[in-house]
Amino acid sequence: MASERVERRLTAILAADVAGYSRLMGLDEEGTLAQLKGLRKSLIDPKIAEHRGRIVKTTGDGALVEFASAVDAVRCALDIQRGMAEHNSDFLDERRIEFRIGINVGDIILDEGDIYGDGVNIAARVETLAKPGAICLSDNAYQQIKGKIALDVDDMGEQQLKNIAQPVRVYDVRLDSGMARPALPLPTKPSIAVLPFQNMSGDPEQEYFADGMVEDIITALSRMRWLFVIARNSSFTYKGRAVDMKQVGRELGVRYLLEGSVRKTANRVRITGQLIDASSGAHLWADRFDGGLEDIFDLQDRVTASVVGAIAPKLEQAEIERAKRKPTESLDAYDNFLRAMASVYQRTKDANSEALRLFYRAIELDPEFSSAHAMAAWCYTWRKINGWMTDRTKETAEGTRLARRAVELGKDDALALARGGQAIAILIHDLDSGVIAVDRALQLNPNLAVAWYVSGWVRVYRGELGVAIEHQERAMRLSPLDPVLYHMQVGTALAHMLAGRYDEASSWAEKAFRNEPNYLPAAAVAAASHAFAGRMEEASQTMQCVRQNDPALCMSNLKDWLPIRRPEDFSLWAEGLRKAGLPE
Repeated sequence: MASERVERRLTAILAADVAGYSRLMGLDEEGTLAQLKGLRKSLIDPKIAEHRGRIVKTTGDGALVEFASAVDAVRCALDIQRGMAEHNSDFLDERRIEFRIGINVGDIILDEGDIYGDGVNIAARVETLAKPGAICLSDNAYQQIKGKIALDVDDMGEQQLKNIAQPVRVYDVRLDSGMARPALPLPTKPSIAVLPFQNMSGDPEQEYFADGMVEDIITALSRMRWLFVIARNSSFTYKGRAVDMKQVGRELGVRYLLEGSVRKTANRVRITGQLIDASSGAHLWADRFDGGLEDIFDLQDRVTASVVGAIAPKLEQAEIERAKRKPTESLDAYDNFLRAMASVYQRTKDANSEALRLFYRAIELDPEFSSAHAMAAWCYTWRKINGWMTDRTKETAEGTRLARRAVELGKDDALALARGGQAIAILIHDLDSGVIAVDRALQLNPNLAVAWYVSGWVRVYRGELGVAIEHQERAMRLSPLDPVLYHMQVGTALAHMLAGRYDEASSWAEKAFRNEPNYLPAAAVAAASHAFAGRMEEASQTMQCVRQNDPALCMSNLKDWLPIRRPEDFSLWAEGLRKAGLPE
């Protein structure tokens, strides 16, 4: 007897589930279920219908949906995540429902309304790779929508998915490209973001040079006390992307945007810049600057002075002059410094070593280059925090030497003072000297986000918990899109934990841990705060990451790791880590 013919078809499959569903149910079963039910009725089901999808099945925390078109599936996913972001703005972090969504295009078997096969399985596996609130696409899905939807993605490479024979290339959707971030309110004073300048040299190796010019302009503008300047790390999230100026202004909460380009050929450089009113998109000012490389700092001064003059025509000349301070007169030293900073932002052990080599080269060429001393000291600090030191005594002494020299040389260099003070506080636990240097940095440059979050950390070490949280909040406002936002989130989490606000600490720590699971303090604070909040399963899981990142860390050497001063704060910190499973 012939078997029944199997019905197959090619379709786009969307798989979704709720991140941290068990934790949410543990917090509030009835509230979570009511929230999910309301979301299905008001957002999810209407969006699926709008984009011509068919709900195959739902579970308590997830759904499987099919679409005839991958474009419809992705647009539906973007609309759902946009709606979820708006919905969550009314909820405390620990009560927020966040979906993970995975999309695949593949062949499926249809049986009595349900669907089966590798096409479905791949969508479900891809979904597990998405972060909470995010969307991941299989290569099949991405190829179908590429060029049809204005979307930026990050290539996650080939992934070996559970129970799938062949590796699958996966793409992480940059949600900011498919949906607008909430608008930030404008500060009361003039505000500006300097977007990454386009490298027009035709040489990818010169990217660092264009980036360095932008950093210099940001630093110079930041010294203007009357001006609110967005930090470099948030501005650079727009690098390499075609952007809508009005949208960028809303997302960063600024009135003005500066964009431009750098063309470097042989011994000549041309810088172009234009100032834009973000609210209207109108061009307020544009100019071009040409000169020899030997005049590079003079060119930067001219660009900065022109921008400042366009924003505030009545600005006193003395304020313009304050923006003209050069970091070093040695172009060779400065070139090495810029290359080192490019390595610093990679945040890996190997990149840290390369940055250290280049900072030393910059110091060799210019022995009085304060920022190079400070950033070299920061490299040693980062090595200690992440458990990368191989000779702790020698490296601590060298990092301290560099930090003290940075503070000595950089009496008027906010970056040198902030990073130097941070290194002194962490490497040798001299919190009082550290805070003096950091406070001086904030006096010099009240718009330097790194100085605010370093200050927040030093304050939490000293037990000034309320001030610590305020300073981290200020840092996050100055750099709302910062790739190292997790530094500020962990500092906030630790302050809340030491103040006994364990749920709030757990929420902040979990944010940081999701953003950077390999940052040792993020995992440690998350583990301790989860333990105090009674979430022992989460505490145990994050403690495993602590142990993987630094197997040598234990209770007996904990006091040397982070310089927590007050005995009662350290006892609480140690108790939390012990509860979470840190060995003796």
